[in-house]
Amino acid sequence: MSGTSMDGIDAALIKSDGQTVTETGATLSYSYTPEQRALLEAVMGEGKDVRGVEAQMTRWHHDVVIALLGKANLVPDDIELIGFHGQTTFHDPSRRITIQIGDGDLLAKLSGIPVVNDFRKADVAAGGEGAPFAPLYHQALAGDLAKSLVVLNIGGVSNITYLGPDGTVLACDTGPGNGLIDDWVQQHFGKSMDEGGKIAAKGEVNEKALGIMLDNCFFDLAPPKSLDRYDFNLDAVQKLCPEDGAATLTAFTAAVNAKIVSFLPQEPERWVVTGGGRHNPVLMEALRSALGVTVDPVESLGWDGDALEAQAFAFLAKRSQLKLPLSLPTTTKVPEPCLGGVLHAA
Repeated sequence: MSGTSMDGIDAALIKSDGQTVTETGATLSYSYTPEQRALLEAVMGEGKDVRGVEAQMTRWHHDVVIALLGKANLVPDDIELIGFHGQTTFHDPSRRITIQIGDGDLLAKLSGIPVVNDFRKADVAAGGEGAPFAPLYHQALAGDLAKSLVVLNIGGVSNITYLGPDGTVLACDTGPGNGLIDDWVQQHFGKSMDEGGKIAAKGEVNEKALGIMLDNCFFDLAPPKSLDRYDFNLDAVQKLCPEDGAATLTAFTAAVNAKIVSFLPQEPERWVVTGGGRHNPVLMEALRSALGVTVDPVESLGWDGDALEAQAFAFLAKRSQLKLPLSLPTTTKVPEPCLGGVLHAA
């Protein structure tokens, strides 16, 4: 999995029948170099020639696959499938377009393992939002745990899975996640992220700028709904000092998640957070303040927040192989439960 934060590749091993998860195994994270990230940033957007970068990125994923197998003392023949999400470079479901680069056929040939990729295209082609795509994995992991629980993933974009006590699963993107904060910190400090929220902790939230950012029609839309990484920008905070800008953007990421509560079937008793955002204590405290309920990292449930997205696409690869739905009307607004994924033979 290479997510909207574009900070690297996460890989994980699971055992699953596509309905339940019987075991989670070794995990591995590889951080992109500045040069690798720059290559990906250069092909973000519509109409870009991605072929050269796509081949390079696929080879990076192959290197991670081999490293993970080595870590787990496994060989390619031990693995049934690779779920290969790729890198989203453009997402506009209103025009039925979503682009995830990554050459599944090349990865299958390099690794000697069958690969499933291109998970989102069928959903978007059928009229769905094409995101988020991890909710069915969250549901499988939660099992009988779900008592009005929200799983919040904070990557470049924030998205939620609501799991109700009656078996309801509802999902959507809620707004920016780490993406705007990362862009701001890169612009002012030359760093890829506000590590530990240290920069935001030195600033003060500018309520006027926060109000401007929250005055967006996206927040009035009922779920399911989705975003592109670049649907929001930094215009409202450009005149702020760097620390106040970081503090305001952090408060914004928390506030967009509070905005979604009124659309849920019932007010959640608990939120658990996965993705890079859970490592930011300033953001986590802002979430607790904005939501007014218990907010913990997913590790409080025994889950691995650094591996959850990678695990999800392994799970979805198995579902794709078995011709089981990857998305539902309540998760992506697709008209009916939707199959997806493309299988590439080894």
